[in-house]
Amino acid sequence: MEDLKQAERLELSRSPKANAIVFFDGECLLCNSFVDFILRIDKANVLQIATLQGYTAQERLPALPEQIEEWSIYYIEAEEIYDQSDAVLRVLYRLGGIWHWLSFARIVPRRIRNFVYKIIARNRYRWFGRRATCRMPSEQDKARFLP
Repeated sequence: MEDLKQAERLELSRSPKANAIVFFDGECLLCNSFVDFILRIDKANVLQIATLQGYTAQERLPALPEQIEEWSIYYIEAEEIYDQSDAVLRVLYRLGGIWHWLSFARIVPRRIRNFVYKIIARNRYRWFGRRATCRMPSEQDKARFLP
């Protein structure tokens, strides 16, 4: 039964309906906090979630860098892939409300935004911590998570 559900979620991740997916490092506590934020704010369930360690990421994203410290958050919307600061800003825009206004930080040149992003990303485990395993969604949130 569980295999069937997982197969259905994988099929959903390939469908055109799955056009707004946030990919995150499932072991990173900072990344998990961002996902908690998304789940709390996105009451319309517009965004789906997937770990970079999962099947959906393998199917939908280009190959990830070998060094995990170089990984980024990714966001897919209408088959367009965004990473680093662009991904975060697109997610904020998609969340709407006051968060929409924070997305206007995109007026800062991408080179500067990504420089700051990379400093945080490279130090995320040291500064914020790391889980021993990927996050397991709660029963309430399970439908939002792709394999």
